[in-house]
Amino acid sequence: MHLSFRHLFGFLLYLGAFGPLILGVLDSSFLFLPFGNDILVIVLVARDHNHLPIYILTASLGSTAGVLLLDLVCRNSGEKGLERMMSRKRLEYLKRKMGQRASVALTIACLAPPPFPFTAVVAAASAFQYPRLRLLAVVAMGRAIRFLVVGMLAIWLGRQILVIVRSTGFTRFMIGFVLVCLAGSIFSVIRWVRKPLA
Repeated sequence: MHLSFRHLFGFLLYLGAFGPLILGVLDSSFLFLPFGNDILVIVLVARDHNHLPIYILTASLGSTAGVLLLDLVCRNSGEKGLERMMSRKRLEYLKRKMGQRASVALTIACLAPPPFPFTAVVAAASAFQYPRLRLLAVVAMGRAIRFLVVGMLAIWLGRQILVIVRSTGFTRFMIGFVLVCLAGSIFSVIRWVRKPLA
């Protein structure tokens, strides 16, 4: 497993700017990968500060593309489809928030770290028919700001980050993290597919 993780992470690093693009699509759609793209961007920027604007761009585009995939599903399935993703209590809460200030909720979701429910907020905005172009614009801008902050931290703490990333402890942590993300993704997809519409 240790070797597999190193190969996967190494492959994403090898892809350079395409790594955050691909991981962004996966992370912002139906999969559960909190901090995955943040960590990838941090390591890429720590290794090469000059490409920060490209990493911000590709990570933001990937996240926006993932949101578009989520939007295409959730917009058509509406409120009934949301019941497949979340409890009725959370659904009612998001419905109130989307009715009051959807743009603010979306911006916070783009900037806030886990456990803030990014996917649930985006799905709710889509299901409640928040305009698609505005949704994608808010996500692209919010994610660009987030990756700019992450990238600046990587520049500031670059050497320390690279030492941590090369350590055995970090590798073990990431293996556990990947397993949790895999379990969360499987649970999310099974719940989405199997729960019948009322």
